[in-house]
Amino acid sequence: MSPVDAAWLRMDRATNLMMIVGVIVFDGPVDFACFRRAIEERFLAFPRFRCRPAAGPVTAHWEPDPDFDLDQHLRRIALPAPAGQAELEDLVSGLAGSDFDRRRPLWQYHFVENFAGGTAVILRIHHCYADGIAMVRVFLSLTDQEPGRSKAVAGPLPARRSRSWLGRLGIPGAGLLDEALAGGTEWLVRATELTRNPAQAGELARHALGIATELARVAALPDDPPTRFRGPLGARKSAAWTEPLPLWEVKAVARTLGCTVNDLLLSSAAGALGGYLRDHGENTDNLVLRAAVPVNLRDPTAAATLGNHFGLVFLDLPVGIRNPLERAFAVHTAMAALKNSYQPVLTLGLMAALGLLPETVESAAIDLLSTKASLVATNVPGPQEPVWLAGSRISRLIFWVPQSGAIGLGISILSYAGQVQFGLIADHKRVPDPTAVTARFRAEFEKLVLALLLGPLPPDAPVLSPRARPSPARRRGAPSRRLARRRRPSGTA
Repeated sequence: MSPVDAAWLRMDRATNLMMIVGVIVFDGPVDFACFRRAIEERFLAFPRFRCRPAAGPVTAHWEPDPDFDLDQHLRRIALPAPAGQAELEDLVSGLAGSDFDRRRPLWQYHFVENFAGGTAVILRIHHCYADGIAMVRVFLSLTDQEPGRSKAVAGPLPARRSRSWLGRLGIPGAGLLDEALAGGTEWLVRATELTRNPAQAGELARHALGIATELARVAALPDDPPTRFRGPLGARKSAAWTEPLPLWEVKAVARTLGCTVNDLLLSSAAGALGGYLRDHGENTDNLVLRAAVPVNLRDPTAAATLGNHFGLVFLDLPVGIRNPLERAFAVHTAMAALKNSYQPVLTLGLMAALGLLPETVESAAIDLLSTKASLVATNVPGPQEPVWLAGSRISRLIFWVPQSGAIGLGISILSYAGQVQFGLIADHKRVPDPTAVTARFRAEFEKLVLALLLGPLPPDAPVLSPRARPSPARRRGAPSRRLARRRRPSGTA
């Protein structure tokens, strides 16, 4: 087990289990025997899923479960009919706070029948097995692009091993950073070549200085301001999700504003969080909350390997800005400032180092880092065309990221089949009513669209109902980029 994976294993707390939770919703009923066969033939093609993590005094390793039994990991549940989204959310919330049997591999599928006349599946897996990008690849290996058309099982590729430039320079602790820096960033490739050309050693020194500067900057970040999102945590979790947004609509608005899809989605999430705080009597004037945002550092040639290959950046979310256009450009500016940051490599290297330090030191470091943010926000691209699993079409995909330390709120965004799905998971003590947040997500995006079409809106302007929204043909006639630039608030990117 890599030091990074070991660090994730040891980050478990009773109030924050390092568990990725996903929900797969099907168009209709699914044959259980077919689903079981897909898990047995495709999911278990990855040998790691037959293994359990075993923690040693310093690090951890994978060991095969001698008594592995698929029936211990594939549970069949029937909701009381009729059951809808609220009942499924309650089930997910309960499972998200329930630990695994630590004597077995740390993953389970819950096959849920009687959901909205069809089937849903809840996946729980410990983060030490893989990050979000790797789990999407695993999920794709279970699916077919057409019903009834099976594809070859795609097992994991062997991990690529090479000695890094740190090791060749004889830098102490290079083995720890090898794992962190194997993410394939462009500057690392250049740095490898620079060691062979002393005349350009200044470039290497510049990167080292950049990392040192970033380390000092992260260490100097103030704690996130106190809100109802921060405070004592409990063991109970609350999960919720929204109706999906059309991805083409988000892309059209993003092109018009000169922003990215991620900028707009995170801006809508910030608006939803700000509105929730104001509804609970909190003053959000000039309030900025920090989100820990994972950044993929996986080498494209090793995309099929499991494990964790990502770093984190700390993104400012302007939850106090009510004007949706101004808020979108503020998020865009904050994201642009982080674009060439060393933070992802720095945090991945830190996780690798923590994985080999005593647990008390790791726990103290995680506590310190978790004071810098109020939430974790993740955006993972899923399949852009519909896929089938066990002969049935998947209609929706939702997932939630784990939080660490004192962080009690997680926001997840997943695109699938031309739609964008927004999900939230929270500590029940911090957000007992997550649907009050998720219900605002679409409304905040629609406020942005209206502000773009009609000009700035009052902070509490009503949102068009779905029936009153412009037709698709009219929506495609978005304002010109010139108009978007003219409406851009002063001082924004």
